Amino acid sequence: MPTAPTYPGVYIEEVPSGVRTITGVATSVTAFLGRATRGPVDQATPLFSFADYERMFGGLHEARPMSYAVRDFFRNGGSQALVVRAFKRGTGAAARGVAAGEVGTGAVQLKLEAANPGAWGNKLKAVVDFDGLGKIVAENLGLAEGDLFNLKLTDEGTGREEYFRNLTYRDHRRRVDRVLVQESSLARVALKDDGQPDVPGTGLPPKGSADFSDGNDGVVLKDAADWEGSAQARTGMHALDKADLFNLLCIPPDTRDGNVPVGVWRAAAAYCRDRRAFLIVDADAEWALASGSVAEAAKTGVAELALTGLEARNAALFFPRLLQPDPLRQDQMDTFVPCGTVAGVMARTDAQRGVWKAPAGTDATLTGVSGLQTVLGDGECGALNPKGINCLRSLPVYGKVIWGTRTLRGDDQMADEYKYIPVRRLALFLEESLYRGTQWVVFEPNDEPLWAQIRLNIGAFMHSLFRQGAFQGTSPREAYFVKCDKETTTQDDINRGIVNILVGFAPLKPAEFVFIRIQQIAGQLAA
Repeated sequence: MPTAPTYPGVYIEEVPSGVRTITGVATSVTAFLGRATRGPVDQATPLFSFADYERMFGGLHEARPMSYAVRDFFRNGGSQALVVRAFKRGTGAAARGVAAGEVGTGAVQLKLEAANPGAWGNKLKAVVDFDGLGKIVAENLGLAEGDLFNLKLTDEGTGREEYFRNLTYRDHRRRVDRVLVQESSLARVALKDDGQPDVPGTGLPPKGSADFSDGNDGVVLKDAADWEGSAQARTGMHALDKADLFNLLCIPPDTRDGNVPVGVWRAAAAYCRDRRAFLIVDADAEWALASGSVAEAAKTGVAELALTGLEARNAALFFPRLLQPDPLRQDQMDTFVPCGTVAGVMARTDAQRGVWKAPAGTDATLTGVSGLQTVLGDGECGALNPKGINCLRSLPVYGKVIWGTRTLRGDDQMADEYKYIPVRRLALFLEESLYRGTQWVVFEPNDEPLWAQIRLNIGAFMHSLFRQGAFQGTSPREAYFVKCDKETTTQDDINRGIVNILVGFAPLKPAEFVFIRIQQIAGQLAA
């Protein structure tokens, strides 16, 4: 609002420019869902290297295919992942799955349990001591000298140690349960039936040590519900509801030679549609082991998935599985699903070329892959590619590469406008970026000044992408348009509080088939 002049002189006013820069979102944050040996359950934990995975979830494990998928993601160029650890509890005495231990006896007993479920907790050890405690320390904390104790936690499996000084049972900021929640990655104070920490009412400290026991790794995930979880409780796949953004979703099978149930793929495709993310589907192990035609087995298998609805635009299938040396088995060759490797290649391509570049071709090499479960030639690729099945191939000189870039709506008979992976992922990138970058529009006066600002800001964002080569066309007019005016937003829309913005773009589509025509030049004939 202009300043009301009250005295003769010069007044300074800052006038808003109307520029609200739209920043493109990340394009290759990859979510993984599966079992791990340790770590938080049903939480989307961000990781930035495989070392983070080793520290949080225990590293490679022979019976945890997700650990290999995460390794392959980072090895092939991935930079940011979200890991959701699924845990299915057993029955009877093994129902809790969390290792527990008790220090002391009677009323001064300290009941502890591992920070999260898993057999890893059986190697925990807790020791209470009173070193360095005295009257001065107690007075500084406002406690009696006899109220304090120290707690040492040791994970004998990894050698990790945690040491907490000046703990107490009293209602104080150093109360043991509060300190462990804030600072420990190994243990917690056990909870009572009412959900409250089991802290004794007495102020006397516990004495002695305790070895933890009764922890277990749960049971194998079998049913679709084991992966999908609960939307209300935000467990399983729905733990990603708490994540701000993810772009790719990988769901490795729960056993090395197993498959993900068809129901999981269908639920995951629908979930990715709602979250503007992209699903990487692994082929079943049996497709490459068929006694007859491998191509026919793969076409039959993809038909059984029944991923043909609009949500299939947000999914792509890759075939066959990979052969890699397993460091946990003296580098013996074994079969692994390709989802983590493919996600890493997508992340690498996004960083080097942009999300509009197809993650396929001679540059889309698969790092760390020694072979493929079955060798596909031109004939098999010619049968699978038109059905929307992306082949992994071994080419001379280049090695193992991704040789297909179609979504599961890529069947030629569907004639879908989102037939290709880069076109669909570019659309998702634009949708998410514009959704986040136009939040300021809500509750603004709905008239021409607002529409002009919208055109200015979205147009600047689209032009920056055009300059990077994201769209086809030799000029901005051919590449994109932004329309927001009286034609898109009528008076009836204004009365209902609606502003309509129309954004169009001309996507780059991959050169899937290349024709080279060769002709002899005949010598000039005499007339």
